[in-house]
Amino acid sequence: MKKILFLTFFLSFLNPFYGQENSSRAEEIRKQYKIPELAYAVVSSDSIFEIQALGFKRLNSSFKANISDKFRLGSITKTITSYIATTLVREGKIKWDTKFFDLYPELKAESNPEIYNVTLQDFLTFRAPIPTWSYGNETPNQKEIKGNNQEQRYEFIAWFFKQKQIIKEKKDWYGSNPSYVAAGLMLEKATGKSYETLVKDLGKGLNIDFGFGQPNFTDINQTWGHDEELKPEKPALNYKLNWLSSAGNVNCSLPDYCKFTQMQLKGLLGKSKLLTAEEFNYMHFGFPEFSFGWYSEINENSGLKYSFHCGNPGTFLTKVYICKDINKAFILFANVQSEEADKGLMLLLAELQQQYGG
Repeated sequence: MKKILFLTFFLSFLNPFYGQENSSRAEEIRKQYKIPELAYAVVSSDSIFEIQALGFKRLNSSFKANISDKFRLGSITKTITSYIATTLVREGKIKWDTKFFDLYPELKAESNPEIYNVTLQDFLTFRAPIPTWSYGNETPNQKEIKGNNQEQRYEFIAWFFKQKQIIKEKKDWYGSNPSYVAAGLMLEKATGKSYETLVKDLGKGLNIDFGFGQPNFTDINQTWGHDEELKPEKPALNYKLNWLSSAGNVNCSLPDYCKFTQMQLKGLLGKSKLLTAEEFNYMHFGFPEFSFGWYSEINENSGLKYSFHCGNPGTFLTKVYICKDINKAFILFANVQSEEADKGLMLLLAELQQQYGG
């Protein structure tokens, strides 16, 4: 707590005008776009220019926002999974061209022949030609998928690959959550560790407290998610999001995701001791539009190239936009998922980018 207070004081002293001005504007946006809690940060590879948490952990409550509040990351989890995979490839524990059925041969006979040769790289870059599936799908149900967390993910992917659905329209890439479920299973097999353990190990190395599921499930005083009608999500286990753990079920605080993002920026700029600049750039920009957990685009206003990802796990919204050319990243979290809230976050993002030259 002392570290957080000192950090807030230091940043306010460093940039009092921008910080105060943007905080007031962010509060206006929060209220206008009906966001119970809005948290945002602007960082470089070695500095935090702004970091704020505004509003309330739960609508119509007295639980005021705190900078240490945790948010469900949704699909931004894919940036974490891809980084873990990259480190394991570097360590020689698995290869980019390792095929799924090389590690799980027992599932091959009943699976769709269209994916017999799909590799770890294919899954992580959305190049595996498999259909979409998310927590909103009705099947399979909880009675069909049994066991502990790891066993449930195995049973789910076995079920999914048996469906033998064929993608008729060839695309450059296929945005399917099960791609990351399959990739997560491959990392588990290659290391002998559960996905949860791999994430926790990463967190220890970066001094980040990664969690899983709804933040308020393990701590009632943590952040509550809200649906598009602003109804708070009561503490509960979402078994379908557990199946998608490596695709979208990690949670963490804004300061902690800042650490992860700064590590990405350092790597892109060649300042990492763990991976080379080439490895980081391959992760972010190795393929058109979507690489290893990162989308990429050219900002139409500034002409700058960004790598980014956004999460929408039902009751939260998260966004991270990285521009290595100006050594800046913009992170925005909200504890509600709605079109209105998304518009508010994108408005704040655009204003922050303009403010910081992005």
